[in-house]
Amino acid sequence: MSENVQESQMSLFGEPQGGPAEAPRAQTPAARVVELNRILTHAAYQYYALDDPEMTDAEFDRALRELQAIEDAHPELVSPESYTQRVGGFVSEQFAPVAHARRMYSIDDAMDLAELDEWLARTDEALGATPESPVAYTCELKIDGLGVALTYQDGQFLRAATRGDGSTGEDVTSNVLTIKDVPRSLSRAGLARVDGGGFGHSIEVRGEVYMPKHSFVRLNEERDAAGEQVFANPRNAAAGSLRQKDARVTAHRDLETFVYAVADEGPLEVDSQHSFLDWLRSCGFHVNDHAVRVTSSREVHDFCLDALGRRGDLDYDIDGVVVKVDSFAGQDSLGFTARAPRWAIAFKFPPEEKVTTLREIRVQVGRTGVLTPVAEFDPVVVAGSTIARATLHNVDEVRRKDVRVGDEILVHKAGDVIPEVVGPVTSGELLELHRARPLWSMPTHCPSCGSPVLREEGEVAYRCVSIDCPSQATERLIHWGSRKAMDIDGLGDELVGRLVGQGLLSDVADFYDKLDAEALAGVGTGRRYETSSKDHLEGDQILVGPTIAGKIMAQVEESRGRGLARVLFGLGIRHVGVNVAALLASSFGSMQALADASEEDISQIAGIGPKIASSVRAFFSVRENVAVVERLRQAGVSLEDSDFGRGSERPQTLEGLTFVLTGTLERHSRTEAGDALKALGAKVSGSVSKRTSFVVAGAAAGSKLAKAQQLGVPVLDEESLERILETGVPPVPDAEGGLA
Repeated sequence: MSENVQESQMSLFGEPQGGPAEAPRAQTPAARVVELNRILTHAAYQYYALDDPEMTDAEFDRALRELQAIEDAHPELVSPESYTQRVGGFVSEQFAPVAHARRMYSIDDAMDLAELDEWLARTDEALGATPESPVAYTCELKIDGLGVALTYQDGQFLRAATRGDGSTGEDVTSNVLTIKDVPRSLSRAGLARVDGGGFGHSIEVRGEVYMPKHSFVRLNEERDAAGEQVFANPRNAAAGSLRQKDARVTAHRDLETFVYAVADEGPLEVDSQHSFLDWLRSCGFHVNDHAVRVTSSREVHDFCLDALGRRGDLDYDIDGVVVKVDSFAGQDSLGFTARAPRWAIAFKFPPEEKVTTLREIRVQVGRTGVLTPVAEFDPVVVAGSTIARATLHNVDEVRRKDVRVGDEILVHKAGDVIPEVVGPVTSGELLELHRARPLWSMPTHCPSCGSPVLREEGEVAYRCVSIDCPSQATERLIHWGSRKAMDIDGLGDELVGRLVGQGLLSDVADFYDKLDAEALAGVGTGRRYETSSKDHLEGDQILVGPTIAGKIMAQVEESRGRGLARVLFGLGIRHVGVNVAALLASSFGSMQALADASEEDISQIAGIGPKIASSVRAFFSVRENVAVVERLRQAGVSLEDSDFGRGSERPQTLEGLTFVLTGTLERHSRTEAGDALKALGAKVSGSVSKRTSFVVAGAAAGSKLAKAQQLGVPVLDEESLERILETGVPPVPDAEGGLA
């Protein structure tokens, strides 16, 4: 057993670490039930509908268990609407609904081995187990993916659907057809064990769609290089990939499946879970190899601990072990509760949290001047790798978590991937020490250049206002070479940082009138590791070299002709994203015309609000910015729009539609997104009504999202918004009220 497993095992027989989602304090049981249902419903919507979870699995489980405990003590508080009485999940309006052959249930959780033993003892007693005739169980790894139901008619693949709310799922047939390990037809060996050779039967099998870890890493590398938001973990990546409207996107995402259940075993010549898994293999389904049949609690324990120890070595994420009564007759005898089978339980792995000391909260300065607090702590090994820092996002998050320099803190990896500070350890005397430490505050001046820091009304972010800030300079240079800007392949963060550090780059014009292949070839990009060769000692730099340098400079040369819209986006003018840059380019036609325009001239363009107009005018009011633009012109960089002349507008394809934006968007500010929609003819409103065409919901969407759901207004995620802005085409409601 590894050291990590031994540490995790300390909490396997006790209460999970950490408190409830929100401490009940002075609430009555009835009020707490209402509050917990609100918390769980909102968290489930973020997780299932938006694939953008706000709560960790551990926090969600603690809240659900607290709700169950209150309802057990106060049965009069249980209602059909309670989260304890339903299967988690939501059905998106973007897909056609599919009714499952039988309900897809959730599985109750055991948070430690003691709870697992209690369930085993109850189940043994209910099934009349004796030492001579013990109950057999099948133990399977709990795959952290997206539940899916696959239907076969007469042995041929017919349809695929997500779990949805348990009774109704989303039709994702075209996307599942791109997954290579899903059989298009059942094998002859499999059909031979179905009544009538499989003909006349509709068989619905269930499983999990997941993304292998190596595919997840590659996908995030591609998205990061393209300037797109990366996925938080493989589960989110799998869910987002499976629920694409364009199956070609899904096909590129490298998804796989594990199948492990059936809606109705009646037509099959199998009588137990382990024989059913064998039948699935004979049909051609992908079945997880790590499943065993056992007959004692000791064997169940051994399997759980072995799975916990091997989770870091697997090429897919698991978050626990599912223990099932092996006999189908035994399963039928035990039946179901309102939301889960009595014959199965999920042993949930404890989140691997480590205690360390918070040494500093350091502030990073990004390309747009946003100041981001980052926690730096004593290095600890979590989920197989060493971490020593984690973003705290903004000052409000620091306040919410109430972490202070010098605290003992809990850290983990969100989704086993992203380092995250959970909060301070405040047990015993640590609480008094914590209280004695000062609250952290955002600095009043930029740590990079010393310029004043401002926080605009209505924004959570603090910003450095200096265009000469060196930290911003590096980030701006990286942005200039990104895919949606000048698309200069090969310019990684480390290389740009070294070019800046060696004085070869200071602004974007330097790419064209200062950098050359010879200088670039001599830049170091890292360190060689130690080998037996005297020529490759530890600490030697790895140089770019003439071949790579030549390819990068060819990309730089090619970027001269990208056009005005990309240049405007690449300059990093605040509030000017991809769509606004395209609108400005098509409206003014040349950089000179835009530079000569007044703030009033700019704000007259449909879709350009006063905030954008002011920002653009301010950019051209700075002498250094104008000088950089002139150097780009002299270097032969195209500063004109070849397709549209002055005053042209984008087609008003969204005319007559009203959008409401709510929550936090990752790729745009709400102002920028709203202006881009207006540029296409849409109206953007601040309130939701029956006349609202679409609500775009970002992270932490609140009352507007709830009202949209109440009124039946279609809700779009940010991916859908991006498609609208790129194509100018809105989604069309279908006959069932979904979106085509």
